[in-house]
Amino acid sequence: MMTDIIADSLTRIRNAAQRRLDVTTLLHSKTIEATVSILVDKGYLESFKVKEDGNKKTIKVVIKYDENGHSVINEVKKISKPGRRVYQSAAEVRFFKNGYGTLIVSTNKGVIANDEAYKLSVGGEVLCSIW
Repeated sequence: MMTDIIADSLTRIRNAAQRRLDVTTLLHSKTIEATVSILVDKGYLESFKVKEDGNKKTIKVVIKYDENGHSVINEVKKISKPGRRVYQSAAEVRFFKNGYGTLIVSTNKGVIANDEAYKLSVGGEVLCSIW
């Protein structure tokens, strides 16, 4: 039984990038879809598409590489875990890696990136970091 679908999705993206695969498949949830959408908007992933097969949904993610064939993603890390939740205020989520990285935060406004959370002046549970 899988207890942390976000960690599973991040691991699948990390492994696909290390093996230089073009596409990987993730299990679907609204949180995963919002997270992948943020990663596409920030330029860490090329694109994604939600596939529906009967009552089962999956997300096909296209990994992004630079002109040298290296993955754009340097590091993906799960911050808040089932055994230890991590919460930050709006002021604490302002910068990550001096603006080069992104924190994905689950707030009462939805799952958003750290710069958007700072603009909206909301804090929340820090799901993961990427740079």
